[in-house]
Amino acid sequence: MQDSLFPEAPPPPAPAPRRKASTSVQPAAPRPEHQALTAALPKTLHLGTSSWTYPGWTGLIWAEDYPDAKLSKEGLRAYSQHPLMRAVSVDRAFYRPLTVSQYTSYALQVPDDFRFVIKAPSLVSDALVRDETGRGMTMNRNFLDPELAVREFVEPALAGLGHKLGALVFQLSPLPEAWLKRLDRVLDQLATMLAALPSLLPVAPDAVVAVEVRDPLFLQPPYAMRLANLLRDAGATYCLGLHAKMPPIAEQLPMLRALWPRPLVCRWNLHRVHGAFGYEEAKQLYAPYDKLVDPDLETRAALVKVIAATTKAGHKAYVTISNKAEGSAPLTVEALAQAMVDLQR
Repeated sequence: MQDSLFPEAPPPPAPAPRRKASTSVQPAAPRPEHQALTAALPKTLHLGTSSWTYPGWTGLIWAEDYPDAKLSKEGLRAYSQHPLMRAVSVDRAFYRPLTVSQYTSYALQVPDDFRFVIKAPSLVSDALVRDETGRGMTMNRNFLDPELAVREFVEPALAGLGHKLGALVFQLSPLPEAWLKRLDRVLDQLATMLAALPSLLPVAPDAVVAVEVRDPLFLQPPYAMRLANLLRDAGATYCLGLHAKMPPIAEQLPMLRALWPRPLVCRWNLHRVHGAFGYEEAKQLYAPYDKLVDPDLETRAALVKVIAATTKAGHKAYVTISNKAEGSAPLTVEALAQAMVDLQR
């Protein structure tokens, strides 16, 4: 009787099988509009971002949330599968020289037509040795040293990246006031260093050496003409540095005209609204970098015209963008690509 009144409870349902977590970083699902944009862009244009280690790009670049440490080690392969991302700026090389094996690891993760923009280590490109906050502590005796530039930068990048190297960028950090008063000597040192660099052509036919400056004085007479001449003599080019420390893009274009025709190297780093020292402010305001906060339509429109002229003339264009440019580098890349296609119609 008791058994009939209190039947045995049915067994609980079996738990649904858990989806096995992926062991590698997975790219976001491809979007047809991105594939259509890529197909319409010039093949000589390589758009991309500054680094790729941002968890906030979930849905834009990544399929899921991943910690930045995992993205740093494993995210490049997934990043390079996004149709619009055909380049990346390796900014970490500025803080410490990378080895041949590190560059080789990068090259093995990306498609054949992908290109790298590499920043020279501060060991040779910064006149000051700085602390962790960026404050200059002492003079850098290795500034623009030709031997170090070759051994610690050019040769490892060439050996590791091979034909996937796009641009080697010497970003000359802001100079001390005393050095600005003897800028001719700095330009002499720069010319000597550039002349000592090996040719990139045999290993990386698409690659170019570029010089980015962070002092507007370089673009003023008589220094602008000297800079253009020494870059031309070395077969190098000027890196269009879009940063609040520098004049707007329109005021930098005369340097590009003086060097024409040349490949375009552009690094869009910081929105001008934040001022010359507003990098940390932009980081806090724009994080987690998943939307456009400050669209800079004027800069976009001018940059697109420069890209169009360069690629139409048959030259490569390497354009990399920071999250601090407008709020989200992947979305700025998409906006630039769309503007390029619209301009071509």
